[in-house]
Amino acid sequence: MELLFIGLAAGAIVAYLIYSFFNKSKKKEKEQQQSVVLMEKIRAVCKFITVEGDFSEIYHYANVKDKWLNLFLGSKKALVLIEAKAHIGFDLTKIKMNSDVEKKTIILSNFPLPELLSIETDFKYYDKKEGWANPFTSSDLTDINKEAKQYIVEKIPNSGLLNEASNQALETIQLMEKLVETINWKLDYSSLEMGTSAATPLQDKRKDTLENQ
Repeated sequence: MELLFIGLAAGAIVAYLIYSFFNKSKKKEKEQQQSVVLMEKIRAVCKFITVEGDFSEIYHYANVKDKWLNLFLGSKKALVLIEAKAHIGFDLTKIKMNSDVEKKTIILSNFPLPELLSIETDFKYYDKKEGWANPFTSSDLTDINKEAKQYIVEKIPNSGLLNEASNQALETIQLMEKLVETINWKLDYSSLEMGTSAATPLQDKRKDTLENQ
């Protein structure tokens, strides 16, 4: 009887150890899967707009490509009023993240710089002048629209919109942090690397946030 009791006890212990091992392995696998799904969800947001900027500019167009043709057939000129809305933010497909299952932590190691994500434009033509035998064609109008749009794009770096978006980098990361907390994990961005223009505001804001907590 004693041997039977000892055998049953030993069997129960072995069964418990085997169950614990597989259960722990399953739990770890489930948590790993959770973190992967969450990181993919964050990346799936893709373009995250944080700043919008409105532009109203007058663009002077003159056809200088066909110099000799203009001389004989007349030149083409136009004033174009450009109304544009630029969307600045972050491309979240560029972030770099890794998961630490043991610590239930997602480590954010790289965050993208702000960039122009999209631009909406509307064009109105004024003082449109055509040559006597050199009228505007649909191809000309397409080229004018492209040039006018590029004219706005080139003004964005000096508009302050990129800096404004940089200042909101921490708020964007904190939104990610709240998403991570929904599965009872933590987001670690203490070793975050960013470009020079965005890193300083992020570090300063993070320091202020920690001091206020």
